[in-house]
Amino acid sequence: MNASLLAGFGLQASLIVAVGPQNAFVLRQGLRREHVWPVVLLCTAADALLMISGVAGVSAAVQAHPAAVALVTWGGVAALALYGLRALRRATRRDALAPAGGAPLSRRAALAQGASFTFLNPHVYLDTVLLVGTQAVAQPAGGTPWFLGGAAAASAAWFGGLGLAAHALAPLLARPVAWRALDLATGLTLCAFAARLALWAG
Repeated sequence: MNASLLAGFGLQASLIVAVGPQNAFVLRQGLRREHVWPVVLLCTAADALLMISGVAGVSAAVQAHPAAVALVTWGGVAALALYGLRALRRATRRDALAPAGGAPLSRRAALAQGASFTFLNPHVYLDTVLLVGTQAVAQPAGGTPWFLGGAAAASAAWFGGLGLAAHALAPLLARPVAWRALDLATGLTLCAFAARLALWAG
């Protein structure tokens, strides 16, 4: 199998598996059985678009300006820390995480929330635009499209898997205690990523 394809799949898989607000939102939509596949498609397409943007030159432009790199990096630290602390706070509340609670979302509202979790998270730009984009450009001649294809396939497999897992594990994950555990894991993971990113930036 093409080495660039495998490299792209492996890199994106390692970046996307971390528990985060986007992944948690896909799981919630799957549990509630509300527009989960449109949300999965949106998240997958958004990742692909950002990766293509990186290859098209955004990553090179950012790397050419150290101040921009610092701004994006510390923005990512702040966003990850904020998401992490919010998740930890939710994990202490008994009734905040019941996935069946709250008014149903329309398809438009679900897609809007999915887009906000994707495009308003600075960390996603570091992953897809900077890291994947620069690695794709660095591939041997003819390897860039294969690398992008592998990375996009990893996103599709992950988000699609989340949608399927939510349906299959609904009896377990629909319990509020499971959501508290998920938010606890989410909060700890995101805070750890924020600390790691801050150490790298410093």
